[in-house]
Amino acid sequence: MDRSKLGFHRVADAHPDRIALIADSTAVSFAVLAEQVNRVSNGLRALGLAEGDAVVAMVGNGVAYFELVLATAQSGLYLVPVDTHSSPREVRYICADSRAAVLVADAALGERLASAAVDLPVRRFAVGGAVIGWSDYAELSAGRSSERPARRVAGALMPYTSGTTGRPKGVRRKLTGQNPDDVAAELTAARATLFRLCSDDPDSPADGVHLACSPLYHNAPGVYSQIALHLGHTVVGLRKFDPVVVLQAIERHRVTWTHMVPTHFRRMLDLPADQRASFDVSSLRTVLHAGARCPVDVKAAMLDWVGPVVWEYYGATEGMVSVLPPEEWPVKRGSVGRPAPGVTVRILDDASATTPIGQVGSIYFSVPAPFEYLGDPEKTERSRSGDLVTAGDLGSLDDDGYLFLHDRRSDLIISGGVNIYPAEIEACLVRHAHVRDAAVVGVPDEQWGQRVVAVIERAPGADATNDETVAEDLRALCARDLASYKVPKELLFRDALPRSEAGKLDRNGIRTSAEFLAAAQGIGPRPTTPDDAREPEHRAAPDSRTTR
Repeated sequence: MDRSKLGFHRVADAHPDRIALIADSTAVSFAVLAEQVNRVSNGLRALGLAEGDAVVAMVGNGVAYFELVLATAQSGLYLVPVDTHSSPREVRYICADSRAAVLVADAALGERLASAAVDLPVRRFAVGGAVIGWSDYAELSAGRSSERPARRVAGALMPYTSGTTGRPKGVRRKLTGQNPDDVAAELTAARATLFRLCSDDPDSPADGVHLACSPLYHNAPGVYSQIALHLGHTVVGLRKFDPVVVLQAIERHRVTWTHMVPTHFRRMLDLPADQRASFDVSSLRTVLHAGARCPVDVKAAMLDWVGPVVWEYYGATEGMVSVLPPEEWPVKRGSVGRPAPGVTVRILDDASATTPIGQVGSIYFSVPAPFEYLGDPEKTERSRSGDLVTAGDLGSLDDDGYLFLHDRRSDLIISGGVNIYPAEIEACLVRHAHVRDAAVVGVPDEQWGQRVVAVIERAPGADATNDETVAEDLRALCARDLASYKVPKELLFRDALPRSEAGKLDRNGIRTSAEFLAAAQGIGPRPTTPDDAREPEHRAAPDSRTTR
């Protein structure tokens, strides 16, 4: 692949009329988008932003996201994407922690922030509407030159971790001072080759169409949408995931690749078979998925439906770790693949010694560029072992070097001094026909420290009146396949498990709900701290049931 032809601005020069983006019912060419990106870049410079400053973006999957991410990328700035569901308090924290010089938000979100009267950067821009005390986003680029900035230097994303073990922290990599087109080309060529994102013709990489159907403020969907533009592919942006709308988009735009999470797979597979079959998905060459463990039956169903184009990878905000091509999945079911090219993976115990093959330990991996957790040198140090880093996940390697995930260390249950891995129990529970998904958590227990509680999401059409019978079946299933101490002591049934918009289980919310339901049934202690007691936001549905 010729890297000299890769990079958004190089594509815009060579193919100005090619469609770069289809979003909000509008098609934008590479030339038009590039000119607007330059205006935004020059507007940020005119505000006095210096290299290394941060811009916080709280916007959806629209044109503004792409303008901001491409503008900061050529201006030596950090872009901090923020979840559009974040509370004003969370936004205030990230703006302060990142020392943001500018905040850009969709107008409806800006209204919410303004009404909360929280401290925010002085320079605030609202996209798509007026907000009192905010400037119109259009003013940022109004009257600015459409020529590229005089000094172009690579910026970077500074995503914030999910904060499952405390407040989120920015993952900041040192700016390199390199040409932004060269930086984009290097990453793009590596990922395009690895995941077969282009046609077999090495001289025609730009025949692709990428569907962005996950929130772009999440790191992976945002990065892969940029890679699509750097390849010269058209990006089709959807504001939210709807299985029918997604399939319509794939058929209409002849989408060649996309990035999803297992929850998206489930929602498409839940459609009636004849409805799914009515859509033409034969254009798909690559379907990437990550972000959560994919149940074996879901993965098998996807491969049966769309063919051998479903790629799994494991990574974190800190870096990519492993890759599992579709042809290797049948012989390594449950694995997340072997180390990605150029990545070293080690499984280490608490003494930083390499564990034997098959033994669970912390997953450490190499990263192409060092990073720091912004403002937290202790966390930065704790995440390292020599040149390797960890995101806090537990796993094991088999004899062939394939990686198997077990859990996050923060999700580990310790009962009576014994380590219990929720993922192992969840994999057993989801085999039952009446279980759509399951989350296993540890709740406080005076005798054992923690005990195992399973929260069950009923399968579509499952009758809540059968929960007791299903619970008996699940206990029998676990007792047959697992050690006795791993069998859930209680099973809680819900119509739906709480998830983030990216499809990840909200384990903190699940754990809190489990503790409240258990306490309500007189099974265990009620949470005592204010943070533990945020029950209303995650409370169980009215028809939730507890069985013992």
